[in-house]
Amino acid sequence: MAEDIFGRSLEMHKMLKGKLSVECRREIDSMEDLALVYTPGVAEPCREIERAPEALWDLTIKNNLVAVITDGSAVLGLGDIGPAASMPVMEGKSCLFKKFAGIDSIPIAVSTKDVDDFVDTVAKISVSFGGINLEDISAPRCFEIERKLQERLDIPVFHDDQHGTAVIALAAYMNALKLTGRTIEGARLVINGAGAAGSSIARYFLSAGAKDIIVCDINGALCPGHTEGMTKAQEELASITNPSKAKGTLSEVIKGADAFLGVSRPGLLTGEMVRSMAKDPIIFAMANPTPEIFPAEALDAGAAVVATGRSDFPNQVNNCLGFPGIFRGALDVRAKKINEEMKLAASGALASLVGDEELSSSYIIPSPLDPRVVPAVAKAVAEAARRTGAAGKGR
Repeated sequence: MAEDIFGRSLEMHKMLKGKLSVECRREIDSMEDLALVYTPGVAEPCREIERAPEALWDLTIKNNLVAVITDGSAVLGLGDIGPAASMPVMEGKSCLFKKFAGIDSIPIAVSTKDVDDFVDTVAKISVSFGGINLEDISAPRCFEIERKLQERLDIPVFHDDQHGTAVIALAAYMNALKLTGRTIEGARLVINGAGAAGSSIARYFLSAGAKDIIVCDINGALCPGHTEGMTKAQEELASITNPSKAKGTLSEVIKGADAFLGVSRPGLLTGEMVRSMAKDPIIFAMANPTPEIFPAEALDAGAAVVATGRSDFPNQVNNCLGFPGIFRGALDVRAKKINEEMKLAASGALASLVGDEELSSSYIIPSPLDPRVVPAVAKAVAEAARRTGAAGKGR
């Protein structure tokens, strides 16, 4: 199946020569049409924007345009393949923006790994866009890039690999906790993977009320007070997680845990580890395309509910459940940023789409094709933006 889909996708890309196109929203069939769309008529909206810069939102595509920007340093499960090779992924992301939320999007690959150079490049072109979606940028550079851009720009800057995954994972986790009779405050969660996604998920889950999170990297549990060999970002993460100061490998610290969430590498979680966890554990094995443990093995070992990042298993934690609706809501109110309250609202809206009567071990999160998803998330995000003062004028 996998080899077949890879080959078919390659053939499709060869045939299409790019998945995106630009269309004019006004027909140009006469000289009058030409005069309205271009010269001389276009001079007047230019003058209007010069007089009132905010009119750029009303008179141009900015109100519905997002840039999907990468340096190609952490692409899917492929790693650092470079900006050119990343373009098919960026195009695909733009297709999802259009399909699910009606948002126009431009894929942009930037040929630099220098943080300040990347930030300057994006900042200089940002006037054209209503939002910036950072994509597939390696940690820890991605944290600094996002922070510096948001400080400089008055439009949302959102690194989807960090926050998109976290938003969807929390929605699924909330329902998994409900299904197994746990609370987010009382559950002990082990996160395997301390890169962009794992770090952001840990911080985000803490903001949602989690109290006991242990984050593991290749060397084992991040432990406060024992920071040798850690990056600065990991040191900061260690200082706010692992309240029991547990030390050791994943197989050691996972004993007795209520939940596991993996954003790491294939095969790192074993059935024996699952059996060592608390009764009816929650397993989110989200490494792609091959998870840390396959659902059948986890379920055989006693897992109550299993989620992955794959569409061929139940409970797919898929970023396209989040970013289309999040940006739709942000653009609709001309938000200047996407804050924590907006993200939490998105998670809550997603989780609420699975009713108590529907909730089961194989259904804790809606499908990306569920037509309710984008409107529900967009509404929740827009309301949170207004409530927290992040909104501009908007619709």
